Amino acid sequence: MNTFRNQLEPQSLVDAFLKHPPATFQLHSEYAGEHFFSTHFDLLTTLEAPLRQRLLKSPGYRYWSKFLQRPTGFLGTTVTEYSIIAHGKRVEQVVEGLSVAMQTQDLTIIKDLPIDSPLLSAEDNHYSQQLIEYASQQGFLSVEGQALAYVPIDFQDQADYLSRLSKSRRKNLKRKLRSLDQLDVEVVETGDIRFHDAAFRASLYALYLEVYQQSEIHFDLLTAEFFDEILQDQQAQGRIFFYRYQQQLVGFNICYIHQNNLVDKYIGFNYDLALQFNLYFVSWFVNLDYAKQQRLNFYIAGWTDPEVKSQLGAQFTFTRHLVWIRQPVLRFILAKFKHKFESDAHWHQQKVE
Repeated sequence: MNTFRNQLEPQSLVDAFLKHPPATFQLHSEYAGEHFFSTHFDLLTTLEAPLRQRLLKSPGYRYWSKFLQRPTGFLGTTVTEYSIIAHGKRVEQVVEGLSVAMQTQDLTIIKDLPIDSPLLSAEDNHYSQQLIEYASQQGFLSVEGQALAYVPIDFQDQADYLSRLSKSRRKNLKRKLRSLDQLDVEVVETGDIRFHDAAFRASLYALYLEVYQQSEIHFDLLTAEFFDEILQDQQAQGRIFFYRYQQQLVGFNICYIHQNNLVDKYIGFNYDLALQFNLYFVSWFVNLDYAKQQRLNFYIAGWTDPEVKSQLGAQFTFTRHLVWIRQPVLRFILAKFKHKFESDAHWHQQKVE
């Protein structure tokens, strides 16, 4: 059994985060245990994309944007899909443990609490609901979180999986999957001897940075030391999927087998080649095939790009953030406009309607 509630990843990944936190992050075990970090958080990070783009282009943004960078503490990590909380800790103790942070940080956030997640036990889901209710009673603002994509491995084969999608999507994906015929795919376990080569690890980190720089949201820049740690870990049941074209590395994907699921965590792309070979789409189906071969329960595909993942056949489960805002004026403003920070929930509601 996991030491923590809500944990979908191996403990060694959490340990690597604690040993090598992302750039600009500070860890604070004195606030609420070892899974609490602080950073200067951009309030626009989870704002609806169209509004965020308008604000970025607005007059004087370079000057007044400094107001948006707030000292913020987070209960949780950025390497776990959910906030992980020690078994045996009452919800009152969780909130009480944040009292120092609530007095010193502009914002204190309990991030990514599961809402009826099919990936977790009924006990963990019930605990999460209790925590949301109690923290809300204590003055925390409850904000809809992101959409976690997952796929049950309940299909017979790729043809069966594709048959569940619309005709137009099947046609589009079959065309993109032809790129797989030109690629060499290799699956390597973490801890393999080739990861002893520092130059090779550095080349992988450079591809991770390409993806990070392409992202619209820059929050947690993982360090080279973090990747060194996880790539050389022999116990974590990590799987690195390498994609090569004529011996040139097109990209890689780091996943973990944990609790009989395949958990997708990190990618690195040589973008020019990755786009040429439709690697985002190809890797999705390679991962599904691998999960099927290993007789796993779920492929857990992460938070980003929900619209694209929806077109690829993913299902979604949502989270809730609990936000304590120290200054009354800022609390009033963010409470009034909190719906503007719930973009994934709005996207999903529109999709359902």
